[in-house]
Order: sequence, then structure tokens, then C-alpha cells
Amino acid sequence: MNNNPTYAIVTERVDDIPLLLTHLMQMGIPDLLDTHFPTHNNWEGISLGWTTAIWLTHILSQADHRLNQVQDWVAKHIQTIEGITGLTIRASDFNNGRLAIILRYLNIDDSWQEYEQEQGKLLLRVYELSTDIVRLDATTASSHIEPTEEGLFQLGHSKDHRPDLAQVKIMLASLDPLGLPLALLVVEGNEADDPLYEPAIKQVSSSINRKGVLYVGDCKMAANSSRTGIEEANDYYLMPLPATIVTKEGLDIDLKPVCSPTQTLEPTAVKKTVNRFRLQKALN
Repeated sequence: MNNNPTYAIVTERVDDIPLLLTHLMQMGIPDLLDTHFPTHNNWEGISLGWTTAIWLTHILSQADHRLNQVQDWVAKHIQTIEGITGLTIRASDFNNGRLAIILRYLNIDDSWQEYEQEQGKLLLRVYELSTDIVRLDATTASSHIEPTEEGLFQLGHSKDHRPDLAQVKIMLASLDPLGLPLALLVVEGNEADDPLYEPAIKQVSSSINRKGVLYVGDCKMAANSSRTGIEEANDYYLMPLPATIVTKEGLDIDLKPVCSPTQTLEPTAVKKTVNRFRLQKALN
């Protein structure tokens, strides 16, 4: 009989994994993904939601989005991940093919919008965040990808001053001043900014579920359809008006009584008017 048994010592670097993974769990990401992106009955191993949450942990921890790096990383941190999640983890559940399948499941716009709405409601409820002001802005991301007829990356007006590069356009709505994203739209790079405000505002409205929100944007949000939709929802808007809506002369006429030292300014109860406190808060 061997009275001196040998033990294998396994050493793992914990790093920031407990912090990142626990935060994703508190956000409810695994359960929400499983709810809105159900998988086929022959799916084996840990669920799509848990696989994605651990995959996101790898991306954030390693600053690396490559699929072929995830399996080896999981293999080196199995005990840490199992201790946090309480699951039985197999490194093979994170191979390239399985992660590519997850991307195909997540590439469903309707399901993704429903997920965003539920995720937004959960975050706002947990952290009791102020939803008084929402900022909207569109930007572009350029790439050396060759544009195709049906692809997202297209040649268009470049905000990066690189009209030679294909780009994708992104509309982001976020809480002010925190900057928490509430809605994200990704469209072809040759799309205009104007039509993106209405769907983004609708997504925000479905998430925060309240009235009287102040939406702040640039002059491209001044389209009649965008402003009418905000007014009909009993919300407010704040943006500079472009010259196509009000001329410099017309603006001078409108502001002349306000700039007069004899003019008395009083708050009004009209729904289109933002009180001075909220206006100043938005401008700051």
C-alpha cells in the first residue's frame, strides 16, 4: 500500500474573471439570452446564454474577440469558471464551430430587440438610474472590408474623412449623464442619419416605459416626423434647428423678445417647453 499518495496541483490565474463574470450574471445575461434565443433540441453542453456570458468574459478580460482563442482560455480557467457559475464546464463547448453557431442564433433582429428591451428594464430597475435625459447620436466605423451589394459595409458619407473605405453606421441612444446604452441600431454605411432616430426612440421608450423624457440630439433629429413622434408620446426634445427649418433671420426675430432686457421669462406648462433646470442640465 502506498502510504504517501501524490496529489496533482493545478494552478490557475484568476485575474479579473470573477468580477467580470459575476457582473454579467447579475445583469441576467445568461437567462435573458436563453429566453430570447432558444436553441434546437439537440443542443448539448451548457446553454447558449451561459456560453455567451463566458465568451464575453474572455473578450473583456483578454481584449481579444478572436473565436480561435476562447477554447484554450477556458481550458486554463475551468476551475475558476466552475466555481463562479456552479456549472460543469467543458472546454470543447467553446470551439470555433460552436461559437459560430451562437453568432447565427444571435443574428435575429426581432429577437435581439426584445432582448435589449428586457435587458434595459432589468438594469434600470436594479440600479434605480435616472431616465430624465436620453442622448442620441449616430457615428460610422470604417474598415478595409470590400463592400458587397448585400453587406452592411458600404461606401457613404464618411465622418472619419475616409470616403475610400467601406463603413457601417451606428445609432446609439444612452442615458445622460451616465452614458449607459439603451438602444443600438446598426445599418448599412450609406444610410442617412435622419431615419434612425425614430426607431431608436421607440426602443428606448419600450425599455424605460415612462413619459416626460428629454431626448437630446443634433440637427438631424429635427425632422418633422421625429419631433412629431416625440410630442405625441408626451416627451420633450432638444436640438439645434437646421437652416432648412428656420433661417437666421427668422431665428433672430424669435429670439429678439427673449434677449430684450425688458422681457420677463416665465416657465410655462406647455408640454413642448422644457423647464430651465432640465434645459441647463442637458446643455451641461
